[in-house]
Amino acid sequence: MELRHLRYFVAMAEEKSFSKAAERLFISQPPLSRQIKQLEEEMGVLLIDRDQRPLKLTEAGVFFYENAIQILKKSDNLRAMTMRKGKFDGSLSIGFVASILYGTLPRVISRFRKVYPNIEIKLHELNSWQQTQALTNGKIDVGFGRLFFEDASVRRILLREESLMVAVPIDHPIIQRRQSTITIADLANENLLLYPKAPRPSFIDFVLGLFEERNIEPSSFSEVSELHVALGLVAAGEGITIVPRALENLRGTEIGYIPFEDGLLTSPVIMNVRHFDKSDLLKTLLDVTYELYDEERFVYRREEI
Repeated sequence: MELRHLRYFVAMAEEKSFSKAAERLFISQPPLSRQIKQLEEEMGVLLIDRDQRPLKLTEAGVFFYENAIQILKKSDNLRAMTMRKGKFDGSLSIGFVASILYGTLPRVISRFRKVYPNIEIKLHELNSWQQTQALTNGKIDVGFGRLFFEDASVRRILLREESLMVAVPIDHPIIQRRQSTITIADLANENLLLYPKAPRPSFIDFVLGLFEERNIEPSSFSEVSELHVALGLVAAGEGITIVPRALENLRGTEIGYIPFEDGLLTSPVIMNVRHFDKSDLLKTLLDVTYELYDEERFVYRREEI
């Protein structure tokens, strides 16, 4: 069994047609059919129910497909990481979501530069899902995001949980009442400004999930392109938005920031790395992150690369 057999089978399983799979793989149909038939003979089990239209996987075929996907991802990850190591150009490529720039990331990078003054830092604004793709194809070496995605190629290190706050216009009744805290239920009838609109999934889905978990449906929400647009619209009195605590000093004369009750609503800060990548650069980046967390007295659970 070779990797090409796995790729052939995965293509067929996803296209549910030998002809469409062959077209996707840029090969003719007869060789594809023969290769998959040989694969079944080698294992002594049927993977495809050929009597069904569209083609359907057998129970063994479903099991084989699910595991083949993981093997191919690991193979692609190994290839990307090896190429990255072999072509190391004296740089460290970091992906980040915009809101993380208002936290400790700039200071983490500054401190990292003092340890490795000759390493060039390349920054890429990518959402959490894009970071997963960029890690597996070798575009970045590490990512800092806020959403968890299951991927066999990527390890997620939960750095800490950051409290969320509600950003409201400075003349909003909540501010006038000097209300010290707020709940998700208090927001049900407000016009929510959610970001970023694309690509998805994004922080929008995380925020909507907070409402769904509490069986609360917001009466009105608008999707906007990015965080700064949302804050600009809040300042203009067009609605409210939810942001991590690190942003609470932005546009302070136009926007008020109110913490959630008991500080229970949080957004994770996640460091994304390729599985089994234990480079000294990544270890140092994590170490200086924890150093800053200790200085800021953040609550976190230490992990090692």
